[in-house]
Amino acid sequence: MTSPDSPPLVSPSPCPAPPPSLPSSPVPSSPAPSSSSLPAPPSLPPTGEVMVLALGRKKQRVLIALSILPNLFLAFLLSSDPLITLSPPHHCHLLGPLPSPEVLNASLPWDKGERPGDRGGLSQCRQYSNGSQSAVVDCEDGWDYNVTEGLRNNIVTEWDLVCGQYWLVPVEEVCFILGVLTGCLGLGYAADRLGRSKTLLTSLTLSVVFGVLVCVSPYPSIFIVMRFCLAAASAGVCLTLYITRLELCEPSLRLVATMLAGLMTVAGELLLLAVALGCQSWRGLLGAGAAPLTLFLSYGIPGVFPESPRWLLLSERSADMNSFSERRNSNRDVRDDESFTELDSEPAPSSRPRLSFPELFHSRNIWKNMCVLGFTSFISHGISHCYSSFRGDVRGTAPSFYWTYLLSVCAGGGAWLLLWATVDRCGRRGILLLAMTMTGLASLILLGLMEYLSETAITVFSVLGLFSSQATASLCILFTAEIMPTIIRGTGVGAVLALGCVGRLSSPLMDLRNHYGYFLHHVVYSSLALLAVLSILLLPESKRKPLPQTLADGEQYRRPPLGRRRRDNVPLLATPNPET
Repeated sequence: MTSPDSPPLVSPSPCPAPPPSLPSSPVPSSPAPSSSSLPAPPSLPPTGEVMVLALGRKKQRVLIALSILPNLFLAFLLSSDPLITLSPPHHCHLLGPLPSPEVLNASLPWDKGERPGDRGGLSQCRQYSNGSQSAVVDCEDGWDYNVTEGLRNNIVTEWDLVCGQYWLVPVEEVCFILGVLTGCLGLGYAADRLGRSKTLLTSLTLSVVFGVLVCVSPYPSIFIVMRFCLAAASAGVCLTLYITRLELCEPSLRLVATMLAGLMTVAGELLLLAVALGCQSWRGLLGAGAAPLTLFLSYGIPGVFPESPRWLLLSERSADMNSFSERRNSNRDVRDDESFTELDSEPAPSSRPRLSFPELFHSRNIWKNMCVLGFTSFISHGISHCYSSFRGDVRGTAPSFYWTYLLSVCAGGGAWLLLWATVDRCGRRGILLLAMTMTGLASLILLGLMEYLSETAITVFSVLGLFSSQATASLCILFTAEIMPTIIRGTGVGAVLALGCVGRLSSPLMDLRNHYGYFLHHVVYSSLALLAVLSILLLPESKRKPLPQTLADGEQYRRPPLGRRRRDNVPLLATPNPET
């Protein structure tokens, strides 16, 4: 109740007029927004994973299969060296009909064995002069070969690369490995700068051309030069297919696709041996590997094998972002694999990923990872030869060629199956550490206990070391491809493969010296293997992680801490008790 002297109550004023910025009656109101006219969210740059999924599941699987198939025939070009350089037993050619064992004993001197346990045999490079056992001369009329394994006609038997000309065989092997090294470095860099598709087609064309030139080589010198070029081109094909295959996969599919490609290479090596037993000529064997590669030149037809979407995104980033935003805004119901038609087109000739060399120079984490993986690749590729020849070095009785070849091929296939079963469960770094530890332990056992081990034990530990070293080498390359950013992935993987080739050079160099100093050679690699075990602890983990695109992304791949402290982020005193 109010007193009579109090002022009268004033009625509340009406609501104020709406501000001019709001729509009023003179201004026509806009229609209610529909779902199709909603403003598009802020356009974000498409990531590599989005670009891969935009291809569609079916097309993605087809492209992965197309990248795996050439490995079957590349094995003919990259794994044929043991067959075409195998030196069979031989002796000086004696005039007249086929000599009997008695004639051989009377015409050839006896050479003592040069290795422990080797009893020696009839000389392979000398004969008695004029039937007199008082004078010994070098072979005068060539050599007769007793071919029981491998090709009946290889470069050794065709050009008589034995005795005084034997040094040409290790030289050919060294030049072939140097060719692979050159191809990994040169064509890996080209794949980053020019694109995966262009580098692949160039490498395939060169492989076919040099494959034909190798088959028609008339002299050993020309053959060695052509083999160098063929090795470089074939290595470029393998490297480009490897990184393209990996860039076509999401994280859950990378290991499976790489394992299938490795098993395809193993199948090619087994097929190589079967073809060798059938054709019995080194020219036909290399021709059987070079001829099918002409079919894969069809990858250059537009739409058959497009450019890698991750490299395309990196090389045309601004164009891809605009196209991505416009097409998603114009029609959001269109299928993803239809909205990314630019993935099927070639990049513009002037568009290349811009690599900042000062930034690369200061990317210490990338350099650290590359050095550790390169060192591991060097050890794993170099020490594998020690296991395959250990029995012959120690006992003086080398196993047959077929046993050594099949053992090496099957060890590679078993290594891929082991990686497929364990790497996605236990992580890349853990399995790499385990495989390198097994490699070092097998070496130490063979070197420390070789006088007490039986033939069976030597074979078992040699197989174990060969198996673990091949698993280490295979996983090392996969690890490198996953942690190197797209802008330098070809260069990084090529550098690690090149260091593996440097390790492989020890094999022909030991053959050139007739395996003198094999024990010291094995000791050095075993010691470095233990050092590699410690360096692997510095690597990051790439399991189920997206592939890095730029140098900044690659720098984020760091080693997780060995001992993680549990942090309690709940502030006990700052949070009020709801019951009070």
